[in-house]
Amino acid sequence: MEVEESGGTSRRKALLLLGAAGLATLGADAARPSGSRAAAAPAATPRARPVIHPTPTPTPTPTPTPRAASWTPGKLTALETPVRELSQLAPPAPPKSIALTIDDGPNPTWTPKMLDLLAEHEIHATFFIIGEQVKEFPKLTRRIADAGHQICNHTETHPIAIAHLSEKKVRKEIVEAHDRIADVTGIVPQFFRSPGGAWSKTVLEMVAEHDMLPIDWAVDPRDWARPGVGRIRRAVLKGEENNIILCHDGGGDRSQTIKALRDAIPKLKKRGLTFVAL
Repeated sequence: MEVEESGGTSRRKALLLLGAAGLATLGADAARPSGSRAAAAPAATPRARPVIHPTPTPTPTPTPTPRAASWTPGKLTALETPVRELSQLAPPAPPKSIALTIDDGPNPTWTPKMLDLLAEHEIHATFFIIGEQVKEFPKLTRRIADAGHQICNHTETHPIAIAHLSEKKVRKEIVEAHDRIADVTGIVPQFFRSPGGAWSKTVLEMVAEHDMLPIDWAVDPRDWARPGVGRIRRAVLKGEENNIILCHDGGGDRSQTIKALRDAIPKLKKRGLTFVAL
């Protein structure tokens, strides 16, 4: 009887101990998060803000415009064509005016020297430039324009026989140079000089069609032939009021032209003549 009671008592104690352990185990499990719950609720990750790149405002391309003559804001008209004297233009240039025109550039060697010379004497000139040269030396072309000189059309390739070319070829020479000059400088050419002074009905009509005036010259020192500094200087010094003088900064060695003008320009100014750009 005692044994049974003793055994029964032992079994009851064992059950009670198992029950307490089970409750402790359940409590511990309840306090520990389950793997599935941890996976379902991960730590929050900060959301990156999208990078906004503002659309740049496009820079407007300036529309090429004409550059007025130095003595009038209005457009010049020709009383005779081609124009050989300033007196053949309207409105007329001021009294004692003379015009220096420079052909066949831009040239990387001689145009900068010419520009420096003109700046030294504080005068503006009229540059008749070739389209092919503009294409090759756009920065130099812009330097001419930025210095305040007049920019004019002298054809695309300088064909000496332009007076004998077909209308199609004449148009190509004039239009290609016209558009190239306008694109590079922002200046629409208002004046045209035919290579070698070779004019024809076709050339004159094409020039008028593109709203340009044909410009020739009254004083030709033939500096392109390099006759010597003295001969160039003497010819230039024959210039008088209303004369248009022809010189060159392209087409060959122009050292004689630069030296002759360095001496002639101040002497012409001392005679009371004022250099004007078309």
